[in-house]
Amino acid sequence: MSTNVTVIGAGLAGCEAAWQLAQRGIAVTLCEMKPQKMTPAHHSPGFAELVCSNSLRSDQLENAAGLLKEELRRCGSLILRCADETRVEAGGALAVDREGFSAAVTDAIRAHPGITIVEGEVTSIPEGEVVIASGPLTSDALSDAIAGLFPADSYLNFYDAAAPIVTFDSIDMEHAWFASRYGKGTADYINCALSEEEYLTFWKELCAAQEAEVHGFEDKNVFEGCMPVEVMARRGVQTLSFGPLKPKGLPDPKTGREPYAVVQLRRDNAAGTLYNLVGFQTHLKWGEQKRVFSLIPALAHAEYVRYGVMHRNTYLNSPQLLDRYYRVRGNERITFAGQITGVEGYVESTASGFLAGVELARRLLGREPLDFPQETATGALALYVSREGIGDFQPMNVNFGIMPPLDHRVKGKREKNAALSRRALAVIDGLRERL
Repeated sequence: MSTNVTVIGAGLAGCEAAWQLAQRGIAVTLCEMKPQKMTPAHHSPGFAELVCSNSLRSDQLENAAGLLKEELRRCGSLILRCADETRVEAGGALAVDREGFSAAVTDAIRAHPGITIVEGEVTSIPEGEVVIASGPLTSDALSDAIAGLFPADSYLNFYDAAAPIVTFDSIDMEHAWFASRYGKGTADYINCALSEEEYLTFWKELCAAQEAEVHGFEDKNVFEGCMPVEVMARRGVQTLSFGPLKPKGLPDPKTGREPYAVVQLRRDNAAGTLYNLVGFQTHLKWGEQKRVFSLIPALAHAEYVRYGVMHRNTYLNSPQLLDRYYRVRGNERITFAGQITGVEGYVESTASGFLAGVELARRLLGREPLDFPQETATGALALYVSREGIGDFQPMNVNFGIMPPLDHRVKGKREKNAALSRRALAVIDGLRERL
């Protein structure tokens, strides 16, 4: 091993960066404050803990998230390997056994001879080469140290929320059934029907329910991609029925008709004993969650193993601060990775850690950068985050809109997206020998 790099944070991005560095002969010191210090959103001492959801979203190549996962698979991602090993059925999505996934990543990282684990909070930026992957829940002390690197107003935050998890045995299947929307994939979701009267009662109580206190919380600070269900409900009586509770493609087998609204539950572990409420990120008080969600007939007597929580997410104004390798402009010994860079989502965080680790290793070994091009989802994401001139930078999931268009016309959105994926994977395959 040569040249030690300090990686701060053993989340998805930090573990991926550490793995890619160590696989290339770079000695890594991986610093993780858990279990000595936990955040309000964390529940486990393991690495790569999934906080909000156990889904890594679509696994289809007509979807940009599916393309990004396939690129990472082909490039030797540790996180995708562990996700595939611990996947649970979720139709066309890649969902994982939450605890099994974390254990697989933790075991792999701890077993690697090139990675040294140091437990405890990091309160200042170490000397030498460092990758800061401390996540959206970066501690106050380290946040202050990071803020000191940059001009004022370059360090931003929004609020994020996680959904509740219930036990399968406590779900009343007399009011629910297994199915995937439009019959796509296998019947992996539990669908809980509501009549119009039940929906309106639920909506009214949800809008009136008491939220837990969060200092500085305002609706405008809620990221649209992970909006608390109660905030969404207050936007209009039909917002939920056209959003996470839409019944389209989910006919009730008892009647053959689509209900007025449907709450979907997705398996949260391999054993199928736990299910999370899809789209039900929330920051209601715990007692209010049980009261209001019990108005859903299938969940009238549900047993909750985890209630929804809200926490602060912090991210950089990256277009002003970072280059395409996620390095600090003018201070290239410091690299960032993960959601703190403004990428949004588990897979996007993994991709940033992967690219940061690979390109840092190449620089330290005296090799030319790979420069993942914009035609790849991995490269497009890094270039979006680092593109100067973005006025109001907001966290964003990967999407085909940040990739250059095809040089020929293709009819149909799915066909066009599939063609974009084929182009991207051809580029990735061309890079693999150098990689």
